[in-house]
Amino acid sequence: MRFLLSPLLLAAILSVTGCQSARVKELSVQSPADFEFETMAENFLSSYLAWRPATGTALGYHEYDGRITDFSRASLETELRRLKEADRELAILETSTLGPRAFYDYRILRAAIAKEIFRMEDRQAYTQNPMTYAGALGVLIYVKRDFAPFEQRVRSLTAILRQAPAVFAAARENLEASLPRPFIETAIEVANGSADFLSRDLVEALKPLTEPALRQEFTAANQRAIEELRAYAAWLKEQKLPTAHDNYALGRAKYSRMLRDGEYIALSPERILESGLALLKREQAAFASAAAQIDPGKKPIEVFKAIQRDHPTAENLIPDTRKNLESIRQFLVDRRIITIPSEVRARVEETPPFDRATSFASMDTPGPFETKATEAYYYVTPVEKEWPPQQQEEWLTAFNYYTTDVVSIHEAYPGHYVQFLCLNASPANRLEKILDSYAFVEGWAHYTEQMLLDEGFPGSADLIPTPAEALRTAKYRLAQSDEALLRLCRLCVSIQMHCLGMGVEDATRFFMENCYYEEKPARQEAMRGTYDPEYLYYTLGKLQILKLRDDWKKERGPNSSLQQFHDEMLRHGMPPIRLLRERMLRDESIWDESFPVPPRPRTGGLRGS
Repeated sequence: MRFLLSPLLLAAILSVTGCQSARVKELSVQSPADFEFETMAENFLSSYLAWRPATGTALGYHEYDGRITDFSRASLETELRRLKEADRELAILETSTLGPRAFYDYRILRAAIAKEIFRMEDRQAYTQNPMTYAGALGVLIYVKRDFAPFEQRVRSLTAILRQAPAVFAAARENLEASLPRPFIETAIEVANGSADFLSRDLVEALKPLTEPALRQEFTAANQRAIEELRAYAAWLKEQKLPTAHDNYALGRAKYSRMLRDGEYIALSPERILESGLALLKREQAAFASAAAQIDPGKKPIEVFKAIQRDHPTAENLIPDTRKNLESIRQFLVDRRIITIPSEVRARVEETPPFDRATSFASMDTPGPFETKATEAYYYVTPVEKEWPPQQQEEWLTAFNYYTTDVVSIHEAYPGHYVQFLCLNASPANRLEKILDSYAFVEGWAHYTEQMLLDEGFPGSADLIPTPAEALRTAKYRLAQSDEALLRLCRLCVSIQMHCLGMGVEDATRFFMENCYYEEKPARQEAMRGTYDPEYLYYTLGKLQILKLRDDWKKERGPNSSLQQFHDEMLRHGMPPIRLLRERMLRDESIWDESFPVPPRPRTGGLRGS
């Protein structure tokens, strides 16, 4: 099966800082047409972030601190009109006179606008999805990151909490009479979870606050926000669940447009599904093969459950993860797999108590324009001391040494953290450092899991493996294959749910039968598929990167190295991979080639050198 790639446009969150005139002067203007476009772009972007201030704060632009989106119906209508007007103005711009960089940025902006319009009109994020409002009070960043004095951050989060009544009044006004059942059920969980966070974890995090007046203001705003969240959850349960429906699917036409506008993948959903199912069978065979190397007398899933018992103690979880993370980093350096542009390490820490309910392990990097809170944290969620022994043991099995290292590869080295370091050190411009492609970001991290094992991790260089080393390698391969099976199931379920009528129950069974999940996590994955159809991009992005690597190697010849490929790939921002092909491949004749299902090599297509 071959994947046909059409020209990509970029869909991204774009932002600006300071006055527009200063920003325009900073840009490299090559012609009057370029200047006209840059001025239009700056006018759009300043309004874009003004309506999405939480995005600005996350990026490191703290002039947006303490602000929240106006979700009123009038505001939504104004924003949609603004998006459409900007799109019309850009559509009539004479692009033939734009310089290469301006034309590149032009496509970024056109796609960003198209994606926002799609989200508002086709995804109906503000009229059909109550989760939009359940998670709108985003104050966690003010606790997690020390980008301003403590009291100043408390004032900012208090200002946001004061807006809770307006947020949930808008939700009641905007949401339609009947909503998709999975959206309602998830929104109820999110709203109650947010209320729990505000009532326990946020209060605990703000214990150092000593200013009486500010403490009083925070307490009043926080209590009102908790009440609003609880009331919203109750309203959804009592008023919306009885009239809920199961019509969450995008449908084939919208799904195809999502692929085309978001990542510019022109292949039909049916062909992607066909390839996904074939890949799923092949990965299941790889899982079984790795299991047979470990213990041929047991079923593959029994072998996997057995290796899960090889895990650190509760006391050693963080120290062992920290030590193993450094070993993974050193493997990258020794094998010359990628250039790491900084000696600054990701700090392995326990997940903060207020973030443990939904996090197993996560990478927390600052925004690309953050200048104060620049630390990066690799968070690992420990067992709780009050848990009974059986629950502690069950939790630690998920942190078996093999799975934990695969997750560390994905999250830190050379996954998300190294990508972040390379982005900041790269010559990419402001737009390229802000925009992101789902398929690029998650596809890269998922690609690195397989790539590093293909390059011999965790073995030593140039040695014939001993039987013990071969056994250890098989255990790592089994853990990596388990992660790949999950992402392949997401691809298959996403398409079947949104194009072919698969329901939540059938999707749950699909995860249970094909990546061997227990019922509860399988249902969680199925529920996510209803509102995150784009989670197929983990696998699609990985496949596109493998195809790009193969084509890049063919152009460069036998002397090309894996390190050269990775360094080049991570110096152009985070674009849809189709656009990245234009930046990395000289031969235009292969730009629009389809990418076939790649072989699963025992060693990588390019060796580190």
